[in-house]
Amino acid sequence: MPDLLERTVPRYTSYPTAPNFSSSINADVYGSWLAELPDRSTVSIYLHVPYCRDLCLYCGCNTKATHRIKPIEAYAQLIVEEIGLVAHRTGRRKVTHVHWGGGTPSILGAELLKCVAGELARRFDLSAIHEHAIELDPRYVTPAIARASKDIGVNRVSFGVQDFSPDVQQAVGRIQPFGLVRDAVAMLREFGIDNVNLDLMYGLPRQTASGLKQTAILAHELQPQRIAVFGYAHVPWMRPQQRLINDAELPSSRARMAQAAAVHATFVQLGYEPIGLDHYVQPGDAMAVAADTGRLRRNFQGYTIDNADALIGFGASSISRLPMGFAQNAVNVAQYSRAVAAGKLATVKGVAVSIDDKIRGEIIERLMCELAVDLSTISQIVGVEVDCNFSDAIASLEPLKNDGSVRIDGQRIRITEKGRPLARVIASAFDSYLMAGRARHSLAV
Repeated sequence: MPDLLERTVPRYTSYPTAPNFSSSINADVYGSWLAELPDRSTVSIYLHVPYCRDLCLYCGCNTKATHRIKPIEAYAQLIVEEIGLVAHRTGRRKVTHVHWGGGTPSILGAELLKCVAGELARRFDLSAIHEHAIELDPRYVTPAIARASKDIGVNRVSFGVQDFSPDVQQAVGRIQPFGLVRDAVAMLREFGIDNVNLDLMYGLPRQTASGLKQTAILAHELQPQRIAVFGYAHVPWMRPQQRLINDAELPSSRARMAQAAAVHATFVQLGYEPIGLDHYVQPGDAMAVAADTGRLRRNFQGYTIDNADALIGFGASSISRLPMGFAQNAVNVAQYSRAVAAGKLATVKGVAVSIDDKIRGEIIERLMCELAVDLSTISQIVGVEVDCNFSDAIASLEPLKNDGSVRIDGQRIRITEKGRPLARVIASAFDSYLMAGRARHSLAV
């Protein structure tokens, strides 16, 4: 187990994962993929706003800090223009899910949120939306933002909490007392947005298992429908602000494992249902139902009940998933801006998925979502005859089978409760790119 805790593996929000994208997938390829979507295809939409007022030290998102309104206004106009560029190729598609991420999407302000949402409504059919979610910073929730969110159809809000300990908040540069978060949640509910998600983290500087247990208890007081508990990814080679974190204050791999276990036990005791690797939901929540019926999915926002035929991303760095493959916009805002301003799609890289990719992607997704997979049924799921030999992958899981983390019965693989924290490691056994690649990933636990 100790060696496994030190392994670095992808988070598997896609397969192939983003480090395997290449420039062979450009704007022309993505444009053709959009135009080739079958007539009755449904889509979900992700809108990325890469701005915050200030950067938190732990942040691994594609975002930058600004206190100026002009770049925000310019960016909102670019999103509007990109929506038109995409809709020109797809036609007026039926949308099932919308998700605003970042960054801090509410930095757009009430009027710009309405402007972008209005263009979406003009270009796409939003009449069948199941979930319209937005990520908000509880420090900057105002009545105007709450009202605008409700007006544009938002029915779920995710709040970044991370940890309620003042000492930890000071270490990561994000001060938000429990009372502030409680008031932000109450304000959203006053405006009729009842579905609240909370995001917590373990593995942050100065965190302890006992402190995280207290954070979990406080989070429960807010009565969220869903809670995500992510392991902090310390990747200072990718995120320069993380270099300001004192490495000596980061917990060891064993301490991270203890923290994750403490949070898990606390939420289970409080009555939440564990979902996949790192989510907890109220009994009866749609995500719990999806998990029980094999319909839970995983995408770039984590676990989801989104079953749309395609995911279309708008904004700098956003990634789209279509039946043909994945396509990512330019991460750099200036590069993204130049493309859209010139009337072009901003795609700079991606990957076309092969039959083998689809098969392995389905196996990995089932392991991440259901903690189990029957390799003999993959042919039925992906719709092609599977002629793959997974004996090497199964053999590589033998040590985890011996320690009780995995049970293997012929072609059926099941991750036990003991092995739940190692789901990413277990799924990685089926990743044909991982051993050949050189990408650096976050710790497995």
